[in-house]
Formats: sequence, structure tokens, C-alpha cells
Amino acid sequence: MALKPAVSGNDINGLGEAAFRRPTWVYWAPDPDDIAHGDMQRWFYSVRPDEPALIKARAERQVILDAPIAELADSPIEQSDDAWLAQLRRFEADGTCERVGVTGLDPDWLYAGYKRAFSNVVICAVQHDYEEISKAPEPDAGGEVIRQYGRAAGAAKQIAGWLRSQGWEAEPLTGPMAGKLTMIPPALSAGLGELGKHGSIIDPAMGASFRLSAVLTDAPIAHTEAREHGIDEFCRNCRICEDACPPEALSADKQQVRGVEKWYVDFDKCLPFFNQHHGCAICIAVCPWSRPGIGLRLADKLATRAARKEAEG
Repeated sequence: MALKPAVSGNDINGLGEAAFRRPTWVYWAPDPDDIAHGDMQRWFYSVRPDEPALIKARAERQVILDAPIAELADSPIEQSDDAWLAQLRRFEADGTCERVGVTGLDPDWLYAGYKRAFSNVVICAVQHDYEEISKAPEPDAGGEVIRQYGRAAGAAKQIAGWLRSQGWEAEPLTGPMAGKLTMIPPALSAGLGELGKHGSIIDPAMGASFRLSAVLTDAPIAHTEAREHGIDEFCRNCRICEDACPPEALSADKQQVRGVEKWYVDFDKCLPFFNQHHGCAICIAVCPWSRPGIGLRLADKLATRAARKEAEG
């Protein structure tokens, strides 16, 4: 905490601001010198530096990050939007990732200072191993987070490589370092669930226990649609993640953030605990939707309840 800057991370994020503005980096900058919390970001890597689970997972992820992607073919393949989407689905079928979605690129999703260079976003989701993430905030859970960030990076690079081999320019993006794109808004737009009280997306099949990566491209892939499953209302009436958060960084109510009312994690409360434990993930591990086999049943119950209320008028 001696490295804490004078400015609040909540202020950087735009908490309480009524007018819209594009986001700015608050943490996980590629170059820590670019952000106010850069010294705290550097300190994060001083925690548990000899932990085998973290060392192994980082080494595996680095191999993925260093791997090249396919060269851009000379001429683009032309086919229908739906045909592109059908071919993209094979990355789900072969286990490269658990989910893919596609949406148009909204420039409001780019961090301040970046310009839109592509028309579409492909979003990839990779699911955590529940037994490993349930150990949060212990090192095994941290290693699982790093492993899935590696898988997410691999999925984005494979999809980008495939598109490039078809003659379409494509740029893979992956976390945890913040790049040019905020990934949650396009993931919501592409139908990967709804935003939960813990600030992470909840998907009926995966719960909140997954990581995202993205591919920016001009390939004319059919878009997948945003969907509602009753998750937002469920979160209003659920306190499990809120009560489980050690630094009490989660709120019972939505808050105004850069002109949008949404669920928000208090950055200034969350970061010290997060740094001291080299990561956390308690909130996504305890989320009822994250338990294997539970989410889809919950979604079915909520859909049945909603249909009954509608029929009753």
C-alpha cells in the first residue's frame, strides 16, 4: 500500500460519472510506466515468486504467446456470412475454446486513444477447471487462471491464423494485459451471457468461471445475438459473492460508471487483497452459476418462471 498512487482507481474507471467517455487503463498496462498504479502492478509479481504452480503456468502461456500466426494469404476467400460462422464453430467442436461469438466492433469499446481498424470482433471463451478455481485465492487457483489465459491466447491466435490463411486480416488480443479493447462489452453483445454482480460475465453453461480473448477482423462473419437469461435479476437477489468477498469490494446495487448504470467492483478495495494473494477469483468460484451442471438448470427455471408470469399477464 506504500506504492498506492494519489489518484483513486475508481476515479480512473469513471465511478459516479454521469457522462459517457471511453475507458482508460487502470491496471494491467503492457508498460506499467503508462499508468498511475504501475508500481503496484510491478509489486504484484513479487508475491509468491517461487510458487511452482505459477511458474509452470506462466512458462506454458509464454510458449503460446511466442508462437507465430499464419501469414496473410494474397486474396480473400469469399463466402456467405453464415458459412463463415459455421466454420468458426469448429473451434468450439474441437475444444480450442468452449464458446465463440461474433459482433460488430463498436469504437466505444476501445480504450481512449485507439481508433477502430476492423469491423468485427470474434470473442472466445475458455472455461476454468472448477476444482482448481475453487481453491481461490490459493496458488493452485492462480495457476489455473494463468493456464486459461494461455488457452484463451491460443484460441485467439488459432482463429486469427485461420482467418489470415483465408486472406482476411485478423489481430488476436488476449489478457491479462489490457490491450486496445475492453472485452466484456463485445462478449455481452455477442451473446456470452450477462454481467454479474461480481463484475464478471455469467454464462448459463460456464457460469462466471471463464476467461476471454478476442480477434479483430474484417472477415464478414455472421453476428451472434445478445441474450437474456434472467441472470441480472437473479444477481439483484443473491448475496453469495458479495458476502464472500474478503475486502467487501462488491456492492448490493448497481452504480453509475461513465454514464452507464452497471454492476461494479470497487477497485480501491479489491486491489490490495488481489495483490497480496497474487490474484483472487473467490467471487467467480463461489458464484452459484459456476458450479458444474447448475447454470443451465437455473436458466431453465428462470425461463419457465418468466414465461409463467408473462402468461398470467
